[in-house]
Amino acid sequence: MKIAVGVAIPFIGTTLGAAMVFFMKGEMSARLQKLLLGFASGVMIAASVWSLLIPAIDMAESAGTAAWLPALVGFLAGIGFLLLLDTIIPHLHLNSDSPEGRPSGLGKSLMLVLAVTLHNIPEGMAVGVVLAGMRSGGAVITTAGAFALAVGIAIQNFPEGAIISMPLVGSGLSRGKAFCYGFLSGVVEPVGAIVTILLTALVTPILPYILAFAAGAMIYVVVEELIPEAQAGEHSNIGTIGVALGFALMMVLDVALG
Repeated sequence: MKIAVGVAIPFIGTTLGAAMVFFMKGEMSARLQKLLLGFASGVMIAASVWSLLIPAIDMAESAGTAAWLPALVGFLAGIGFLLLLDTIIPHLHLNSDSPEGRPSGLGKSLMLVLAVTLHNIPEGMAVGVVLAGMRSGGAVITTAGAFALAVGIAIQNFPEGAIISMPLVGSGLSRGKAFCYGFLSGVVEPVGAIVTILLTALVTPILPYILAFAAGAMIYVVVEELIPEAQAGEHSNIGTIGVALGFALMMVLDVALG
């Protein structure tokens, strides 16, 4: 039951955020968008350190292996994995007219959704791997710590859901369709979490590597997408403030509950 709730929490955050299309009139202001993008960046950075990399190091140390090795290997593998997906999957970043990935005939709306879906993959993995660590019964990842990460991801998924859905309304889609796109972009998170839990259950010794892998994938998204978008154009200080707020919130959640 705990696993099911933990998997569902981040997805609920995305769904509630996407539902904002029914309550907000007009497009989201540039300042608010930058603040929310920065906030998401801060949450993901803090989660990568406290919820993923530090537990990976502690687990490796407890197992008697070089404490830095799983963190290093997993982190770089996560970066490489997202770089590969970023190169292959056609997608379009927010406020950009130049698609990335392989050339395709996909529409702008679908490619915007694919961009969000792409960076939801590591978030789903992160939640899945900490829940797997919690289930393994070790002292490194507690139930409170696992749920702190799930709640933190859900909090930053709420603005992300709104950020993806609101521009779709501005591009001509109905509010119902825009909500559906935002909803579907979040489906990859519970799927990624479940796959990661199943994988980790099969090969428990690689848990520290998967923790670090998820951290690397999340940091790739922050550096490649979220921070550049939060700092583009005017009002870049708003994005920086968002990073500070998101980082502080996730750090407090993890330290206080973990």
